[in-house]
Amino acid sequence: MTSESVNRVPYPFKFEQGWSSQAGKDGQVNMTLSNSKGRTPSLQASRLRSMVLEAQAHPAKTVATCISYDGLSSRLTEEAGFPIIFLAGYAMASTLGIPDTGYIAMQDVCNKIQETARQVSVPIIADGDTGYGSPMNVKRTVQCFAEAGAAGVMIEDQTWPKRCGHTKGKAVVPRAEAFARIQAACDARDEGKDIWILARTDALILGWEETMARVTEFQRIGVDAVFIEAIPDKAAMQRCVQEVQVPQMVNIIEGGLTENLSAKELAKMGFALTAWPWTLVAAHLNAIRETLENLKESMTVGAPPTILSYSEVCKGAGFNRYWVSNNTFLPWRKNHMLTSAKDEEERYKFEKFEKPSAVNGVNGTH
Repeated sequence: MTSESVNRVPYPFKFEQGWSSQAGKDGQVNMTLSNSKGRTPSLQASRLRSMVLEAQAHPAKTVATCISYDGLSSRLTEEAGFPIIFLAGYAMASTLGIPDTGYIAMQDVCNKIQETARQVSVPIIADGDTGYGSPMNVKRTVQCFAEAGAAGVMIEDQTWPKRCGHTKGKAVVPRAEAFARIQAACDARDEGKDIWILARTDALILGWEETMARVTEFQRIGVDAVFIEAIPDKAAMQRCVQEVQVPQMVNIIEGGLTENLSAKELAKMGFALTAWPWTLVAAHLNAIRETLENLKESMTVGAPPTILSYSEVCKGAGFNRYWVSNNTFLPWRKNHMLTSAKDEEERYKFEKFEKPSAVNGVNGTH
């Protein structure tokens, strides 16, 4: 698919901006953030919280996103019109060729957040798993994620090593430990830089009553949203929405434990946030396998098939944006350095390709 094909299907849900600014004197800008928390405000956390609350209040809306796993996949997600980025453990672990079974740690995720924050301008949610240790570790994880550039963090109540919620062998910690983790996450938000807190529970393996007991306490502690993992069917989904007051997330894994429904239908049910965790991982696996088979098939026949043009690959990898930015320094360099004709030719060689379109920094908002 070429870049011209991107956004042929518009993103179906629209959200308000969530903040406003006004020019003041001497170059000052006065900014008003809606739904802000924490000692230090965060524009992206405020934007994320505002979108989710707006979706909760409007049954025709849900903040729907496809889970990404690195800078490039996240940039392509934003370019496709999605209003937020969600870096989840399963997808991030897959980039290292390992399963989502507790292999990746806090610093791995911080690195992913930083590389993604350099590529996108929309809010980023990052998967904090269990917080990587005691409640104090949870607190540090949330603080580090916020400083790395995350607008939101998900903390869960599984035992360590944790695993994908739709796979076998998972277990949850006792209530007291689960509550301490979530309290630590909210304390980190309230005492420092604002970050949206998503509390996840996998307690459905222990029954409905245990799940609701945990969710009720998560709400009392002060989370921004909850995620009950592996809800089996429509009836259970509807019950979740009726019994929980704060915004709820649901994830749809193709072939997983939760019934596969459209974002529109999930929005009508009352889910404020909808995510597809496996979709891009599956696309990645399928595309690489198919491409390698096609390449082998061509080896005794002729030239390998062209997947994308040379210019499209360079554009997708970010070369066009690099050269446009690099050219802003050329006047200074020309005035202070001697350059050969060959240097100039190399510097401008990518200009024969079309100029990159501006990245829309407020996708899904107006």
